[in-house]
Amino acid sequence: MRDTRDLRANIERVRAEIAEAAARAGRDPSGVTLIGVSKTRPAEDIAEAVAAGIEHLGENRVQEAAEKAGRVRELLGHDQSWHLIGTLQRNKCRQALALFSMIHSVDSVRLAEALSARTEATRMPILLEVYEGDDPDRPGFNADAAGEALPIIAALPGLDVRGLMTVAPLGLDAQGTRLVFRRLRELRDRLQEQHPYLTLDQLSMGMTNDYALAIEEGATMVRVGRAIFGER
Repeated sequence: MRDTRDLRANIERVRAEIAEAAARAGRDPSGVTLIGVSKTRPAEDIAEAVAAGIEHLGENRVQEAAEKAGRVRELLGHDQSWHLIGTLQRNKCRQALALFSMIHSVDSVRLAEALSARTEATRMPILLEVYEGDDPDRPGFNADAAGEALPIIAALPGLDVRGLMTVAPLGLDAQGTRLVFRRLRELRDRLQEQHPYLTLDQLSMGMTNDYALAIEEGATMVRVGRAIFGER
């Protein structure tokens, strides 16, 4: 098990950097949600991170999260807020709806329809995943497709579209990464103006290497793993 003092120091360091980035942008740091990316981490480390101040956890795979969530609940005595930040397969929709507080990675109308068909009493908050790079194998809408899909997905029962998510393409320098984040914010702003009946108040962007840039460009959620838990 990891030394809790190390985790606490890492979390304090990340929160300080969040506050500094928010100050540079003239923002209130309370408007940025820190999601501790716990993929590949054992339940014991995750419970220690929660005890040290992490309120939201991010997982890439439904099955891995399901295997750990029960054990984390046992260790802590209460449930946590889990966010799905990785690709969701349509055959995992029912399980994802039962487990996660928000799904960040809705990357097609077909996936949204599958989620909608399996929702029950509550509405699931979701984000549309947007990808600005040129890798055809990466998931996500391009900007035009996101604009076309948004009203279709927003009309589906059981889903609450709250904004957009992105992962910056690999190999970009700081300026290129910043531009990706800026474009996502500008896209969100345009979509909000076009669809005032929606509340598109969330931008999930930024990871360990670039979350400060993301905050400066408007991120409301940052997904940080290595800077909290250390190298895998």
